[in-house]
Formats: sequence, C-alpha cells, structure tokens
Amino acid sequence: MIRPAPRPFSRPLRLAANALTVLGLGLAPLLGTGAAVAAPEQAFQMTLPAVELPPVRFNDPDGKAMTLEDLRGKTILLNIWATWCPPCVKEMPTLDALQKRLGDDDFQVVILSIDKAKPEVVQAFLDKLGVTELAAYQDDTMLSLSALQGGGLPVTLLIDPEGREIGRLEGPAEWDSEEMIEFIESKIVR
Repeated sequence: MIRPAPRPFSRPLRLAANALTVLGLGLAPLLGTGAAVAAPEQAFQMTLPAVELPPVRFNDPDGKAMTLEDLRGKTILLNIWATWCPPCVKEMPTLDALQKRLGDDDFQVVILSIDKAKPEVVQAFLDKLGVTELAAYQDDTMLSLSALQGGGLPVTLLIDPEGREIGRLEGPAEWDSEEMIEFIESKIVR
C-alpha cells in the first residue's frame, strides 16, 4: 500500500486511538491503527517515493550519541518502543528472532526505546524477556517518535541503505512469521 499524504486531523486521530489502545480501551483497531493482521505487503504502508528522514538523535547501547545517519549502508528495520507499552513488549521476541534469522552486513533490526529510565534498566528488561540478538538503543527525550511522525507505539520503519524511509507499520506485528520474513527479505538491498 502506498502511504497517502497526511490528511488534516488524521495524525491526531491516530495518536488518540493508539493512546486508548495502550490504555486497554482497544479503539485503535477500529480506526485502522491497531495490530497488523493482514499480510505484510498489506500491513506495511510503503512509502513511494522513498522519503529522507530527519536527523533523529539517540544513544547507542554504550551511551554514545548518534543519529540515523550513522546506520546508513544497510537496510534497517527501526522499531520504536517502550517498556511500558504492552504491544511493544509482546512483539519484542519476534523482532529478536527476525534479527537472528536475517541480521547480517546488509540488514539490521534496531530497537529504539523511548523510555526515560536509565539504559541499564532497559537492558535488564530486555534480558528478562530473553532478548539476546538486539542491542538497546535509547532516546530518553522521546523526540524521535514525533520527529518520525509516529502515530503511537510501536511504530516500525523500513529504511533503505541510503537512509530513506521505504515503508512503515504502525502497531505490533509477528516479525518472525514466514510471510513477514519473506517480505523483509525482498526489501533488503544486497
């Protein structure tokens, strides 16, 4: 699906729907912003033409400041999440499995936490979930979510090696399903 140009009030409506879903009121699926239940090629909103991303700042797992520019050169699946977001937590093991299966010099899953907690707390949370393949990147300012125009959590961007958004999926997904793996594989530039 090609992502249409934003319509007035569409982003605030998405934000409200996702906020209500996080609170457990479950209205986001009714507005088309909930969990991805369709096939990957239907769940992902493909961005045509590819869009340059803003210089989002965050810290790497060692606490070193970086931007999306530092990730250029490979296809990136950027997942913005938080420890307090139940759908984010639920999908984390599937992202870990995707990285284990496809991660290499040409592809990387990057999980970007917007938690205000210290990096050690976020890493301990991932350890408790059994996540072993993913490094904990963090933006404790939470500015990356709005800079990337995320409607809520989780939001996942597919980024080409030139650092441009080529697709996004708002809401959780089963990242390690065979259909999703085939879809992601078809987008990796080798």
